[in-house]
Amino acid sequence: MALEKTDTLVVGGGQAGIALSEHLGKNKVPHLVLEKNRIAEAWRTGRWDALVANGPAWHDRFPNLDFKGDDPDAFVTKDRVADYLVEYAEMVNAPIREGVEVFKAERLPGEGRFRVETSAGIIEANRIVAATGAFQHPVIPPIVPETAGIDQLHSFYYKNPKKLKEGAVMVVGAGSSGAQIADELNRAGRKVFLSVGPHDRPPRRYRGRDFVWWLGVLGLWDMAAMKPGTEHVTISVSGAYGGQTMDFRRLAGEGVTLVGLTQGFENGVLSFADDLQKNIAAGDANYLEMLEAADAYVDRTGLNLPEEPEARQSWPDPECLTNPLASIDLAKEGITTIIWATGFRQDFNWIKADAFDERGAPIHQRGVSVEPDIYFLGLPWQSRRGSTFIWGVWHDAKYIADQIAIQRAYQDYDGEAAIVSTAAE
Repeated sequence: MALEKTDTLVVGGGQAGIALSEHLGKNKVPHLVLEKNRIAEAWRTGRWDALVANGPAWHDRFPNLDFKGDDPDAFVTKDRVADYLVEYAEMVNAPIREGVEVFKAERLPGEGRFRVETSAGIIEANRIVAATGAFQHPVIPPIVPETAGIDQLHSFYYKNPKKLKEGAVMVVGAGSSGAQIADELNRAGRKVFLSVGPHDRPPRRYRGRDFVWWLGVLGLWDMAAMKPGTEHVTISVSGAYGGQTMDFRRLAGEGVTLVGLTQGFENGVLSFADDLQKNIAAGDANYLEMLEAADAYVDRTGLNLPEEPEARQSWPDPECLTNPLASIDLAKEGITTIIWATGFRQDFNWIKADAFDERGAPIHQRGVSVEPDIYFLGLPWQSRRGSTFIWGVWHDAKYIADQIAIQRAYQDYDGEAAIVSTAAE
């Protein structure tokens, strides 16, 4: 079998890889995109059945393609997002190979190029782009041992209430996934406990505008990348049921028992930090801060947007917030399942290069690695707050593609241009 070569090898055929392929194509950079599953596989088979996008269709999309046939203000289903990504890949003629897994990429000594081992053979490339995204490996904290006799699963593998064992459910993590799953289980008649850690809680809509619009006009999508190690901000927002503000007091009023950050487990008892009231108060402050910023923007610009005083009305404090539980005996409460909505970790072990810090995180500037000819795309806060969103990764992809094109031009330079330029001066 002949050795295959390409200029730029993109690993990952999700939204990041597709966006990058479009921009590489425009820059006439020969490239290949490898996807170990199907395009947008995580949207199809990962996460729960009723998942919808957390932003409206007019906003959470690539700039060059609308969600055809969908209400622009709708929160489209996860399958619709997957179909959209496939459609976009076809539109930009992305050279994606599905079902090809990458095992190792290392630089050939003294040659500069990379030798990449894949499930379909060896590929040599001048450049490598890791476009595997921010949600690679589900993380379950080592708190409750597998021998505890209780079902445990990550939110990535949760499908629907009927798939769970009968009984009460403990949901750990109150970001968008955890809060929405707790809400769904409660509506299905399950007894639900929700462990709430620190979080931001923006309004879904305010004064007739979705919060993604407010983040845009207030310039908050373009907040600069945070310091390494501080990129993760838990945000609780929902597009479910037509889109609603995720209010934890409301959930408690509807039957969900709120508890603090999950801290430990011993003899069948799950214990929590004494931080529930503080976490809820901080989330409330974040919510009110957004309302104040929006009001100030309307005052400055004179926009004719209706006032919404009811947005500052609060649900009454539930008993579980007034007198937080320090612990729960799982058996006594009938809890048979714990769902861990505790995020993901990234894994770049397949890249054999000195391009990572002691935590295994990429050392980069806007996705350009400290190691020549290695790039990253789809990282949280890669360049701005919006970097992990479909439209945000599109803009980051343009930057990466432009940097690759610039490097190709430098590497093609043979010295003649400098002589001509100097002579002309």
